[in-house]
Amino acid sequence: MANAARPLRRILGLGFGLAIAFGGTVGVGILRLPGTLAATLGDARLIVVFWLLGGIYALLGAVSVSELAAMQPRAGGFYVYARQAFGDGIGFVIGSSDWLNEVAALAYGVITAVTFLGALWPAANAYPRAAAILILAVFTALHWVGLKLGSTLTRIISLAVGLMLLVLIIACCRGAPVAAPDRSLPLTAASLPLLSLGMLAAVVTALRAVFVSYDGWYSPIYLAEENTEPGRTLPRAMIGGTIVLIALYVLINVAILHVVPLQLLAVSSLPAADAARVVLPEGGDILVTAISLVTVLSLVNAVMLMTPRILLAMGRDGLFLARAAEVSAGGTPRFALAISSGAAMALILSGSFDEIVALAAVLFLFNYISAYSALIVLRRRNPLAPRPYRAFGYPWSTGVVLGGCVLLLVAAIIEDPHTALVAAVLLAVCVPVYRGIKRRRPASVEFGG
Repeated sequence: MANAARPLRRILGLGFGLAIAFGGTVGVGILRLPGTLAATLGDARLIVVFWLLGGIYALLGAVSVSELAAMQPRAGGFYVYARQAFGDGIGFVIGSSDWLNEVAALAYGVITAVTFLGALWPAANAYPRAAAILILAVFTALHWVGLKLGSTLTRIISLAVGLMLLVLIIACCRGAPVAAPDRSLPLTAASLPLLSLGMLAAVVTALRAVFVSYDGWYSPIYLAEENTEPGRTLPRAMIGGTIVLIALYVLINVAILHVVPLQLLAVSSLPAADAARVVLPEGGDILVTAISLVTVLSLVNAVMLMTPRILLAMGRDGLFLARAAEVSAGGTPRFALAISSGAAMALILSGSFDEIVALAAVLFLFNYISAYSALIVLRRRNPLAPRPYRAFGYPWSTGVVLGGCVLLLVAAIIEDPHTALVAAVLLAVCVPVYRGIKRRRPASVEFGG
């Protein structure tokens, strides 16, 4: 039976940290984006360079967040650092928006999984929402059992994704390239005048796509409290996991570019499938569909672990229902898991998750901005506090990623002002909600202070 005083189980190590950093990041985007970047950049060398630049940017972010995670190894993710640095109010806003992001990711993930499942098993297409809810219910039941089963599932699925991607990479590297006319691509960064508005727009578009593909390297922080040696393991998991992702992403792009000419790649909606058809004519489509399905399920599994722990942390701090802090004997915050899964199911049934996903594309930047700002604030406020890991290159490394996130947020607002306005309204609504919670449950820190 659940007990509010029962602590989370400390049974996770480096292997799990690497698995969830990998499984929470690798998505179907990496199978699609080589075509997007080819159409945007127009040069194979630039494509590889941009994946390296995006990886270095993610690595600088991992270095910065690793200091916070080792310093404050508590469940809850970005909420923990925002609350510590800026108080209950900002913590509540970041925790609420982060939870909404993850719930949207769950809904979108299972719907996408049904799409790929339907390609392998057409019967799943008959009732797509019912199939999505069934997948969500299965993962909820598995994680309901306990953390041990959930962590084992994370390792197995992440390993499966990695092996399947390696099969695709090896097959492409051994395959013969398709012949195509050698011509330049118009209206790409490589063909436009240097520092022209068109070239700069193409570069920004490519960088944003690459940055989003690396999003997820921070997944281990949500389960920091369940790690046996968080001061040592969390930095290794995030930094090591990001390095593995950089190598994988670069290899995938090099492999696809080896068999699919740039001219064909630029007009491809799913370059990985085109590459697979070249090297595996009899089973290429099935392989890529299977990779896509397992990759999406890996994301769903990782998010299912992360999302309840945001509510657990907020409930424990008096900023959400106290029951959310209850932990079962198996180490699962079951009430928080039920609320999170129920909210994702409601989104699936409403059909409104597309709008929520668009909203999440803006809100997730606030997580990064809050974390990097929190590191700067805590360095100045508590310079002598114990730090098992110190961010390499601080303050320049943190300044680069903070500045980059601010620029990405500005670009997102300019590109989609309607969604940005909805995000601003949602964040503003958090203020009176928070004040209502404070009146019922007085806490030690005032809003924003």
